[in-house]
Amino acid sequence: MTDRIIHHMCRADEWDAARPAGSYPGSSQDAQDGFIHFSTAGQVVESAAKHRAGQDGLLLLTVDADRLGAALRWEPSRGGQLFPHLYGPLPVDAVLRVDPLPLGPDGRHAFPAGFPFTLQDLVP
Repeated sequence: MTDRIIHHMCRADEWDAARPAGSYPGSSQDAQDGFIHFSTAGQVVESAAKHRAGQDGLLLLTVDADRLGAALRWEPSRGGQLFPHLYGPLPVDAVLRVDPLPLGPDGRHAFPAGFPFTLQDLVP
């Protein structure tokens, strides 16, 4: 499985703490599961609704999967779909874009304009 662009949702305070350290260790749920959860563009909207429903103050991290090496594994999860899981910290320099993920008037997360992003949108 190879989607070069993958996404992770986290709280803004978690990301703010990770940036100066150079790596993001994941959320408390990630730590409990033993890996950092990611989704492809086609999976992340459903993941937000299922796992982050009603949570405000989130960010959407857009990540270059190619920069994660062998620590990134594609494993079956919801409905047998392959999801990207990172077994180790997320290097800050692998993150191509960070966007707020506010709740919309319908209570669902409002994804940024232009989502899903193409590689051409992200890499100069």
